[in-house]
Amino acid sequence: MARDRERAPYLIILHKRVSGLSASSLERFVLRARRAAKLPGAVNVMVTSSAALRALNREFRGKNKATDVLSFPSASTQAVRRPFAGEIAISADMAVQNALHLGHSTAQEVKVLALHGILHLAGFDHERDNGVMARKEAQLRRRLRLPVALIERTEGASPSSVRPLKSRRGNPPATRSRA
Repeated sequence: MARDRERAPYLIILHKRVSGLSASSLERFVLRARRAAKLPGAVNVMVTSSAALRALNREFRGKNKATDVLSFPSASTQAVRRPFAGEIAISADMAVQNALHLGHSTAQEVKVLALHGILHLAGFDHERDNGVMARKEAQLRRRLRLPVALIERTEGASPSSVRPLKSRRGNPPATRSRA
């Protein structure tokens, strides 16, 4: 019974196919990562184009450029029968570029980006937390057997000042590492 509640429903949308990654394998990873991050509730994930991420980044953050991952925390603050943590949008195009540059598979890169998004949904904010999220991401990356984490590879870069914007559609996405 507790296991049924733990396995909240997920919606995995692969608008762009990623070699070595199926919707079911990404769903299993998201479930493991969500549990490891102690994030209650379902997490929906969309893997799509850089153009789609650019449009989302422009609408919700006022930044007219592509990005690799955006997190959209759930606006629901009430107790619901099936808790919902939020949604994550990932650029397959940027995942391919990052994977080639870093020497691992695109499927692994999508999982690195999903983990990063899950941590944002769990309330972490690397732009304001003095390294707390970076340490948590590194710990979970090792536990989940992932390559170098998103924050670790951008540590030398200065964080941009992010001011999430509300759009006519609702809540802003959580802040993210590179805009």
